[in-house]
Amino acid sequence: MTQPFRLRRTVLRIAVLSALMPLSGLTSAADAPDANALLSSTDAIRFPQESFQVDIDIESRQNDGEDADHHRYRVLSKGREDTVVLTMEPASERGQILLMKHRDLWIFMPSVSQPVRLSLAQRLTGQVANGDLARANFTGDYTAKYLREEAMEGKAAHVLELTAVDDGVTYAKVEYWIDAATTRPIKAAFYAISGRLLKTCEYMDYKEMAGAIRPTRLVMTDALKAGNVSVMSYSAMNPRPLPDKLFTKEYLKKLN
Repeated sequence: MTQPFRLRRTVLRIAVLSALMPLSGLTSAADAPDANALLSSTDAIRFPQESFQVDIDIESRQNDGEDADHHRYRVLSKGREDTVVLTMEPASERGQILLMKHRDLWIFMPSVSQPVRLSLAQRLTGQVANGDLARANFTGDYTAKYLREEAMEGKAAHVLELTAVDDGVTYAKVEYWIDAATTRPIKAAFYAISGRLLKTCEYMDYKEMAGAIRPTRLVMTDALKAGNVSVMSYSAMNPRPLPDKLFTKEYLKKLN
């Protein structure tokens, strides 16, 4: 084989590889998982998609060394839009009820004759916002975009960026890490509209509840004040028929 022929073949090979490189990048982008399908899958892992009841204990600690603050709630949820949150503990707050209809939220208090309007983003206790209890799903509140795949805790993880569909949802933006093999949520980072990181959440202690393996412990860490942490523990999650009248202000006024 002559030297000029070898040279021409080498140049041809380089030209072919150069032409294929952009195509390989396009193929990679096209093969990215569907972000909205991933989000729906994680929602179904976190909570039943039919009506259900669950008890949630929240332990909140601050960096000032004070004793942990404890709250217990019973959540009754039907579909994506209707939720009632009953305060069980502490005794001083027992009888308070949150009602969510669509993205409208009210609190009923024994000492007040009329319900008071709240926002989903308002703090409920510790690092936990009203929307963290009252909204069971991310789907519908956020537009999902696939960012990348990366290693996390020794596993391949999909990373999604969730952008609020409007200013009525709990957070302006969420970064969401999902186990690539199981679609179980691993971690979330919650942002304000300014782009400031507010807090992170780790999804832990997966166990069987309500017919599926779900995270039973969420650790929420304040990104602004070191040492401020709230732990949400889920128990007694069960499917339960819930009448539509339960999710009305008129019914809860009588109950209250």
